[in-house]
Amino acid sequence: MAALAGLFKLDTDDRDLLRAQFQSFSKQMPLLYIILIFNAVAIWVDFFRPDMIFKTAITPLFICTLALTRAIWWMRQSRGDNFTDEQIAGYIKRTCTLAVVMTLAFELWCIWIYDGGSAYARGHLTFFLALTQVSCVFCLMSLRAAAMRVAVVSTLSFVMFFSWADEGRMLVEAVVLGFVGAGMMVVTHRYNLDFSQLVRSERDLRGRQAETEQLSEENRRIALTDALSELPNRRQLLAQLDVVEGRQRQVADGLAVIFIDLDGFKDINDMHGHQAGDCLIRSLSERLRALCPPFAMLARVGGDEFVILIETPGALGVAAEIAQRVNEEVSLPILVDRHILQVGASIGLAGNGDLVSAHELLRRADTAMYHVKMSGKGEIAVYDAAFEQGRLHRLEIEQQIGEGLAKRQFDVFYQPVVDANTRAIVAVEALIRWPRRPAGPIDTQQVIEIAELTGQIHPLGLFVLDRACREILSWDNVKLSVNVSPAQFRDPGFERQILHVLEQTKFPPHRLQLEITEGYLLTHPENAIRAIKAFKAMGISIALDDFGTGFTSIHYLRSYGFSHVKIDKSPLAGLPHDKRATLLVTGAINLARGLDMRVVAEGVEHEEQAAILSASGCDELQGYLFGRPMPVSDILTMVTARLAPPAAGKLHRY
Repeated sequence: MAALAGLFKLDTDDRDLLRAQFQSFSKQMPLLYIILIFNAVAIWVDFFRPDMIFKTAITPLFICTLALTRAIWWMRQSRGDNFTDEQIAGYIKRTCTLAVVMTLAFELWCIWIYDGGSAYARGHLTFFLALTQVSCVFCLMSLRAAAMRVAVVSTLSFVMFFSWADEGRMLVEAVVLGFVGAGMMVVTHRYNLDFSQLVRSERDLRGRQAETEQLSEENRRIALTDALSELPNRRQLLAQLDVVEGRQRQVADGLAVIFIDLDGFKDINDMHGHQAGDCLIRSLSERLRALCPPFAMLARVGGDEFVILIETPGALGVAAEIAQRVNEEVSLPILVDRHILQVGASIGLAGNGDLVSAHELLRRADTAMYHVKMSGKGEIAVYDAAFEQGRLHRLEIEQQIGEGLAKRQFDVFYQPVVDANTRAIVAVEALIRWPRRPAGPIDTQQVIEIAELTGQIHPLGLFVLDRACREILSWDNVKLSVNVSPAQFRDPGFERQILHVLEQTKFPPHRLQLEITEGYLLTHPENAIRAIKAFKAMGISIALDDFGTGFTSIHYLRSYGFSHVKIDKSPLAGLPHDKRATLLVTGAINLARGLDMRVVAEGVEHEEQAAILSASGCDELQGYLFGRPMPVSDILTMVTARLAPPAAGKLHRY
C-alpha cells in the first residue's frame, strides 16, 4: 500500500527533478487547456438549450474562461530559469490540485448535462470526455503525481457513471476506458521512472563535468603556480608576457620588468637545511607581494629568483622605486627556528622606452641583474646596452671553461713558499692557469669569478687539487697549499671529495694545506668551524687567507683552530718606510703567534720587506722576490736544488 500511495505523492525533496518536471510540463499546459476548451465548446454546441441556460451555457463558459486564463498564464511563463526552487515547488503543488479540480469540474458538467442530449449528442459527449481524459493524462505525464491523480479521478468517475447510465448500455465503453485508464497509469509510471533516471543521469553528468572542470582548473592553477610561495611561476609569467605582446598597441615606457636574485640563499640552504630555506622563501614572498601595487605581477621564476612585471605609465620610474623598496625589504633579517637569517638581493631593471617586446624586457632585466652579480652584488642596475658585451663575454667564457676542462687546456702553476730564516722552499701554492686557451690569454681572476658564479669552480678546484697532488707527490717534506673557493667550502660533499682525491693520489694529508678567505668565515661561522674540525681530523692544515683585510676577531681566530694565517700583501705595501704599516704587520704577526698559529706573508717583493718580516717573527714568506708562479718543471728545479732565490730587488709582475 505504501508503494501504491507513493505513486500519487508529490516528492519535493529532489529540487533538480522538480525543476526538470516544471520545464517539461509547463510547455504542455497551454495545449492541455486549449484541448479542454475545444472539447467543452464541442459539447456545448451539441447540448445547448435556451431553457437551461445556466447548465448548457454559463457553466461551460465559466470552465472555458478559467481554462483560457490558465493557458494564457502558462504561455507567459518562461522555462522557470528565473524562479526559485520554492516558487517552482509552489507552482507544481498548485498544478496538482488544479488539474484534479478542472478534471472533476469538466466531468461533472458532462455527467450533469448527459441526460439532456440526444443519442447522437450523448455519443459525442462520451467521445470528447474520453479524449479530454487521455489528453490531460498525457500532457501531465512528466508530473507523475498530477497525471496519476487525474487518471484515477477521471477513470473512476467515467466508469462509475457509465456503468449504470442508459440502463447499462455504456458498460462496455466504461470497462474499456477503465482499462485504458489503467494502461495510461502504467505508461505514466514507467515514463516517470525513465524521466527521473534521465534527470539524475544529467545531474550526475553535470556533477562529473563540474568536477572535471574544477580538476582542470586546479591542474591549471598548479601548473601556473609555484607550490612553495603560491606565487605565479615562470610558466604563468611567460604566458602573461605573451598576452602583453599580443596587444595591438604598446605605449612607450608603459611596461617594465624587475629581476631579483637573492644573494646568499644557497648558503642558508647548505647551513640550515632546505626547510629553513623554504621558510625564508615563503616569508620573502609575502613581503614582496605586499610591496607590489595592483598593476604589478610578482612571480617566482627560480629557486632564489623573482620577477615583477609592471604595466603602468612611467613604468621604469615606478619600477626603480619598487626595486629600492625590495632591496631594503629583502635585506631585513628573518627569524626561522630561532635562527636569524639574512640575505641580500641583486636587482636588474629594464623598461620598454624603445618599445621592445615583453620577452626581450625579461632578458634585459636578467642581463642587468647578472651585471650586478658580477660587479659585487647587493645593488640595483638599469639595463644598458653595454651590459650585453659583458653578458656575452661571460657566456663565452662559461662555455670555454667546460671545453677547456674536457680538452685538458688548463694547467697548474706553482709559487714557492720559503722559510723566513733559511730561505729554503718549504711549500708551494698551486694556482690554475689556462695556457692553451684557443682565444688567447685571459685574466685568471676573471675566470675564477665566472666559475664561482656558474658553479664550474667545483670541477676546476678538484682539477687543481688532483693535478697538484700527483705532480708533487714525490717532493718529500714540501707542503702543498691550495686555495679553496667559498662555494667549494660550503658544499656538503666537499670533505668527501677532498678525501677521495687524497686516496686516489696517495698524497699524505699532513702535507696538504687548504686556504680559505675571511669573508666566508664571518657569514657562516658554525659551518666553517665544523668543516675545519673535520679537515684537521684528517690531518689537513687550514690557513686563513688574506689576513689583515677583514674583521676577524681574536675570539673567531681561537674558535676556528687555524694552523696558519697568511698576511695579505696590501699591509706590506708600506714596508719598510711607513712606521704605522710596520706596527700593524708586526702586531698581526704577534697576535697570530700568540694563538699558536704559524704566519705566512704573501706579496713579498723587496728584500727589506723580507728582513722586517723575518725579524718580526714571520715563519714563511711568499712573493715575487722568491719566485713567480711557474710550471711544474721550473719549480721542480728550484725544489731539487734547495737553493734560496737571490735578492733581486723589486720584481715587476706579469
